Amino acid sequence: MKYISTRGKAPKLDFDDVLLTGLARDGGLYLPETWPTFSADEISAMKDMSYADVAVKVMLPFVEGSVDEADLRKIVVETYAVFEGDDPAPVVKLGDNEYVLELFHGPTLAFKDYALQFLGHMFDHVLAKRGATLTIVGATSGDTGSAAIEACRDRDAIEIFILHPEGRVSEVQRRQMTTVLSDNVHNIAIKGNFDDCQNTVKALFADEEFRDAVNLSAVNSINWARIMAQVVYYFWAYLKVMDQGKPITFSVPTGNFGNVFAGYVAKQMGLPIGRFVVGANANDILVRFFETGRMESQTVVETSSPSMDIQISSNFERYMFEMLDRDADALCALMDEFKATGSFAVSPELLDRIKGFIDAERFDDEATAKLIGKVYADANYLLDPHSAIGVGAAGARRGDPTVPIVALATAHPAKFPDTVKAASGVHPQLPDFLSDLLEREERSHTLDNSYACVKNYIEEMLKGRHKI
Repeated sequence: MKYISTRGKAPKLDFDDVLLTGLARDGGLYLPETWPTFSADEISAMKDMSYADVAVKVMLPFVEGSVDEADLRKIVVETYAVFEGDDPAPVVKLGDNEYVLELFHGPTLAFKDYALQFLGHMFDHVLAKRGATLTIVGATSGDTGSAAIEACRDRDAIEIFILHPEGRVSEVQRRQMTTVLSDNVHNIAIKGNFDDCQNTVKALFADEEFRDAVNLSAVNSINWARIMAQVVYYFWAYLKVMDQGKPITFSVPTGNFGNVFAGYVAKQMGLPIGRFVVGANANDILVRFFETGRMESQTVVETSSPSMDIQISSNFERYMFEMLDRDADALCALMDEFKATGSFAVSPELLDRIKGFIDAERFDDEATAKLIGKVYADANYLLDPHSAIGVGAAGARRGDPTVPIVALATAHPAKFPDTVKAASGVHPQLPDFLSDLLEREERSHTLDNSYACVKNYIEEMLKGRHKI
């Protein structure tokens, strides 16, 4: 399997090179040269497989030529062995043909674990084969950071630096990062918002001298391996609710569009997905785009669902590349316009194609709180604010009630206890292994929103660790 960049100017790479490279040298995002596909019979044959078996089946075509099946299976088994219970991703019925896919049974209680635990083991495998070391830099709006740190902590070949917006993640989210005291883990609180953090990360990747000197790689969903691992749970959920091959709908709360794009990949691989519903909070750049055809960045608003407090949805570039029939020049023109002006617009014809199987809905904090309270009152089921937006979007854009709809529950309610208690009257409890989280020692470093400051800090830390 070869991989190409959305910007069209970076060399084609094998999977292991894409894994370690993260962002393409031309500033684009990597994705497969062609989509592997499964027939309806091949998908049906997965119905009684374990989650690990489905993961191997779905991901094997993407690593062809770089990782053999036996090694992939070992990595997958090790990845999901640390998840809670026998089923890493339970599908829970909420109502008639209405389901929730619980993606919070990993070690940091968020959907990012499903890809990042895999990524950590895959990094180890590839780095060991090459005898190499890696510097990982990532930005987080809440959950990516803790999941990445948990996956990469105490690994001799990896130094990990995670940027988060100071004061703009929940206390539980922050502490899940800052209480990891491993020597190879470096938490940086940036005086800014998530987009500031993400822009700094992209600038570091664009600095080729720095990038090569520290052997830089990414854990954000700009790294293709993240998307690849997230494709698996779409297959898993479909297999749990499948009805003789009929299409189903997925409702996805999203900010960065990576989770939605993973579903799009599953659809391209042959999974019978009829529609997607995109759920957003007040930072509704994607909803506005689907309504108007104009992608326009606005000021980030702080909400009760901080992991979605984003105005630049990085993974939407991959989707636009697909919708433009992989015309890299056309994609570059749009991305250059967005970078220069903060906006771009598409024709009505292109917009119709882009939203051909996507609906979208937004919920402010008040509406989100009402959703949490209503679902708890009606179904005795507790949702975190992100998952509530997914369930709310599913209800608002329900469509044909005979079609199963699966809402992705992307975080455990205990990660946002104050919001959940205020909305439902119930204080969600952390699992036993995190019960002392609020008493653990923290370690982080606060920096100005400055590329130079962040770069200098990383270089000094690496020198102190004798890694450069």
